Amino acid sequence: MITSARGAPQDPAGEPFSRLLSFHRAGPTVLRMVVGAQLRRLREAKGISATDAAYAIRATHSKISRMELGRVSFRPRDIADLLTMYGVHDEQERSAFLALASEANVPGWWHDSADLLPSWFEPYLGLEEAASIIRNYEVQFVPGQLQTADYARAVIRLGYPEAAEEEIDRRTALRVGRQQVLTRPDGPLFWAVLDEAVLRRPLGGPEVMRDQVDHLIQAAVWPNVTVQIVPFRAGGHPAAGGPFSLLRFPEPDLPDVVYLEQLTSALYLDRRADVDSYHAVMDRLCLQAAPATDTVMILKEIRGKL
Repeated sequence: MITSARGAPQDPAGEPFSRLLSFHRAGPTVLRMVVGAQLRRLREAKGISATDAAYAIRATHSKISRMELGRVSFRPRDIADLLTMYGVHDEQERSAFLALASEANVPGWWHDSADLLPSWFEPYLGLEEAASIIRNYEVQFVPGQLQTADYARAVIRLGYPEAAEEEIDRRTALRVGRQQVLTRPDGPLFWAVLDEAVLRRPLGGPEVMRDQVDHLIQAAVWPNVTVQIVPFRAGGHPAAGGPFSLLRFPEPDLPDVVYLEQLTSALYLDRRADVDSYHAVMDRLCLQAAPATDTVMILKEIRGKL
């Protein structure tokens, strides 16, 4: 659950609202988190309890908590009332804050496919879109950001064996659409560590696997993409708990987030102790994996046997 900010909170009086304008290019998920974090700092700077803040906007303590975590959209009237309560009276500052809150309510690019997305996965799309660094460990499948359409289709069929062809097409298009983040001029650095089992497990048939490996060979030399492979000969490794992703953001207000996907839910961790543990595991994985300079050679060897 996203609950903390990276670094020590700053005095809102020392952090002018004009700084909030720098967030206008972020996605709605991150904007909600930024607005929520600022609301929390303003409230705490005034020594106002969440219960009292909730009373001021005719809401519950839990709603204030969800607002400050960026978990819900914002009503302009609620934001205006809270700013008044927190002593923000300058019209320019209020207008900037309200404009940012309004932008945070704009649906993400995946809105048209919302009927296909479980509620626990939607936040990840927003985080992925806004991240500056994504580190990913996979033990079963190629990461979604690097899947070909045919490989993605084969993976999706495993999870939705009864789905109609039209639904499979839409799900495949959604997954492929996520990959735009890697080709943007301001796209994130993407570092994928794959267990060798990912490449040895045939999905969709030999031709699909050959095309997928070819795509990985191409992606491995992209300037913002690093791919490493943990070979079977490395033996056991520290990521025994399964796949995970680490996301870091350019905004200092936002914590690193660990994403853990399960069969019917997901966990979003940002407590410093949790994040540090996963960073340490990822660092050890990278040391146990074959060097990134060997990745293309390994992929070509595997492709020759498909």
